[in-house]
Amino acid sequence: MEYHSDFGARAGGGRRLSILVILILVVFLAAGGLLAANYKHFGNLIKVIFLVRTQYLYPASTTSLVDGAVKGIVNSLDDPYSVYLEPDTFSQLQEQIKGTFGGLGILVGLKDQNLTVVRVYEGTPAAQAGMTAGDVITGIDNQDVRGIDLETAVSLMRGPVGSTINLTVDRQGVPEPLQFPLTRQEISVPTVKGKVLPGTAIGYMVITQFTEQTAGEAADVLADLQRRRVRGLILDLRDNPGGELTAAVNVARNFIPKGPIVHIDYRTGQDQTFSSEGRTVPLPLVVLINGGSASAAEILAGAVKDTGAGILVGTKTFGKGIVQTVFPLDNDAGLKLTTARYLTPDKNDIHKKGIEPDVLVTEAGARDIQLNRALEIMEQKIAG
Repeated sequence: MEYHSDFGARAGGGRRLSILVILILVVFLAAGGLLAANYKHFGNLIKVIFLVRTQYLYPASTTSLVDGAVKGIVNSLDDPYSVYLEPDTFSQLQEQIKGTFGGLGILVGLKDQNLTVVRVYEGTPAAQAGMTAGDVITGIDNQDVRGIDLETAVSLMRGPVGSTINLTVDRQGVPEPLQFPLTRQEISVPTVKGKVLPGTAIGYMVITQFTEQTAGEAADVLADLQRRRVRGLILDLRDNPGGELTAAVNVARNFIPKGPIVHIDYRTGQDQTFSSEGRTVPLPLVVLINGGSASAAEILAGAVKDTGAGILVGTKTFGKGIVQTVFPLDNDAGLKLTTARYLTPDKNDIHKKGIEPDVLVTEAGARDIQLNRALEIMEQKIAG
């Protein structure tokens, strides 16, 4: 049923209020006896709706009340990964999953509840302005965004191509906040890049996130590296915040031997296992990970470690072992809800724990000692 913001006379508003109350009642009854167990709280909900509609100084639409109630329900879960998505935000999330969107050219994530730049893409407005990975965004167009959820932040940063935005940024080692005035551009960023490391026969492939395009891009890069007759592969998942589950699984099928890649453990008990058919790339593998490797990136890293498909080099991963499902709602809105946890092939739960590397190499300075160590390991494997 569609609710309109203009209610007209009180009588019309009263009818809509009655309809709203009936709908809420039906929802609670359908939820399995919650009404009987929580009748006092349910009564308070009806009272609040009634008082707002009849006593509040300013007109309040049923639509805004329903949206507010839905947001409140999701926020009460105290889960930063479960979010009610208003139409604009839902549309932008769908664009991000598809891998093409309008924006600034930065990949952001939540680190210690701070909106943190994970990656800056070459040739984009953010890169040209001098933003770097690790920058903490504290303001968007003079709006304080500390503690903001990720989807809302992304929706604020996106907008029409050619429009302007100002980001306020805290940067480690810089005493005063930095200001970045930026002009939005159409962003289409490849998620996979590959090359042959100079002076070697070793391929290097970096995956920056997992979108609907990633598996195809990875297949193209792997085919190119094999045509160039590389003898080993270094896969870089550092600072990869994750993304689409099926994309990570499809990429993993290039490396994981026949058997499970990941187990999805649902509350409902309808568990699911994604497996590899064993048609793997015939190359020794070293995978680079760090504290920014999260979610779908950890699915791939965990499968590599448990199956012995390769060697993990770097530092412990982020530790996000839960899965979100995006549900479309009416009026073009959506709900991103935590619906399951994932377990590695050996059924290890890595949520809030992370995955330990096989070879610990901490990051230090401008010199990429992690990549250098991975190169040394790969050269030893090839020589052996």
